[in-house]
Amino acid sequence: MLAIAGLRTAYLRGELKPAEVADRVAAAPAPPAVWISRVPEEALRDRAAELGRRDPRELPLYGIPFAVKDNIDVAGLPTTAACPAFAYTPARSAPVVDRLLAAGALLVGKTNLDQFATGLTGSRSPYGAVESVFGGGLIAGGSSSGSAVAVAAGLVAFALGTDTAGSGRVPAALNGIVGLKPTRGLLSTAGVVPACRSLDCVSIFAQDAADAAAVLSVASGPAADDPWCRVHEAAGVPPEAVRLGVARPETLDFDGDRGQAERYVAGCLALARRTASADPVDVGPLLEAGGLLYDGPWVAERLADLEDFLRDHGADVLPLTRGIIEGGRRFSAADTFRARHRLQELRAATARLFERIDVLALPTIPTTFTLDEIAAEPLRRNAVLGRFTQFANLLDLAVVTVPNGHTPDGRPASLSLIGPAFTEPTLLGLAGAPVAATGTEIAVVGHHLRGEARNGELVALGGRFVRATRTAPCYRLFYLATGVPGLVRVADGGVAIEVEVWSVPPAAVGALLGSVPPPLSLGHVSLASGERVTGFLCEAYATADGLDISASGGWRAFRALEAR
Repeated sequence: MLAIAGLRTAYLRGELKPAEVADRVAAAPAPPAVWISRVPEEALRDRAAELGRRDPRELPLYGIPFAVKDNIDVAGLPTTAACPAFAYTPARSAPVVDRLLAAGALLVGKTNLDQFATGLTGSRSPYGAVESVFGGGLIAGGSSSGSAVAVAAGLVAFALGTDTAGSGRVPAALNGIVGLKPTRGLLSTAGVVPACRSLDCVSIFAQDAADAAAVLSVASGPAADDPWCRVHEAAGVPPEAVRLGVARPETLDFDGDRGQAERYVAGCLALARRTASADPVDVGPLLEAGGLLYDGPWVAERLADLEDFLRDHGADVLPLTRGIIEGGRRFSAADTFRARHRLQELRAATARLFERIDVLALPTIPTTFTLDEIAAEPLRRNAVLGRFTQFANLLDLAVVTVPNGHTPDGRPASLSLIGPAFTEPTLLGLAGAPVAATGTEIAVVGHHLRGEARNGELVALGGRFVRATRTAPCYRLFYLATGVPGLVRVADGGVAIEVEVWSVPPAAVGALLGSVPPPLSLGHVSLASGERVTGFLCEAYATADGLDISASGGWRAFRALEAR
């Protein structure tokens, strides 16, 4: 895992150089369809060399790798919005990108999305459908699918997305990471291809709340050419003083997903133990406001920005996406004013709600879907995914999405911590503590990797994939005479080896150890981030008759070379 805090500590201690991180991210294998374009390796290494001549104490994001959703401008890289015919190459980066680069961040590339940021599934792109890091054909969520997976898979430490109806939160929920949807205008949307210009937000994906807060502190601020930009300073309410609001589960529609309903209850109970109070509240006005986004005239705002392009290039737009955007033609000016009047009433009801509470906890998504399930009912199931997210920007709310464990069938659950505009310090503070324990983290290096021979045993024990990462550069990997890989820690000549971190129920660790024959055993494995987790190690004596395959970088890469 690439985490900001761990990388920054290593830089400040002189244990890591930006050039090493650049080499690592350039070589990292990516899941399919994550990237649309990459910073050329030469330019990436030139940027790392430039940073290497700077003092890391002067730059808050010194050498931190990040990605940008491909509807946000980066100078010199094409902006496609996942539509090749729309592509252009901007001369200037979006102000929010400029701020990150000025703080020392290391841009890796631009990520896939639902075309024109229209969708919550991650499957509406000519560059390919993006699958969740949890595998099994599970959707990654959209529209910021590539950005979320880039963070969850350990390709970058953080990523920018955008969020109009939930695009910066649904993918976070489906990939087990933090998604911050700030107050509208807190991050400039200049240089962003608009979806609904009056509602759009730039969002942040990160491994944890502290990393999201670090990025927010750099990325926010005024932008002279952005009429939608807002600046505000606010102090946060400490977690122990937060008045928490929760919805009665029976009032929420989980689309029949009992596991997600149970995780919501468990997550709210965990939050209640950390806050001053927890009271049931009526979320009906919020849900009604959400219904206005796609069933009301705001869809016409998408058409306002894309009408000319659709007229000239309609055949170059995915039929489903084109149909949604052109649906804005059915609304009249009178419809628009009626909807705005009702929204104002719902905003007043929401303001009264937040006089009683500081934070509202809701599920981020009612349920999860596979790519096949989305293909069977693309519109209905997309609408289901946005049920608990699409009201936020209409009501001018801030939201942080945090992982909330897993359902009994192994799918990710998530909570949204919601507050009025400019309450990011309160929300991030509350999000800083884990909501639910997910088990013992174990690093696997060979036959227990996803898709390998013994992965099914790990899943059968209740194991859940957490992230892909690499070890610290102090290991060698051997192909043992018994036909299995063995990871050995060495004093000199070590390299970073690809591993996966899985969460295993504590009660199952003993069974897992019992299923592993000598010379393999469980011990402590040091990760590139500086963390230490339990993991599979090999006793050194067994490598005498083995083949050193460290140069491949990992078991999968070795197998791919062997197959050629």
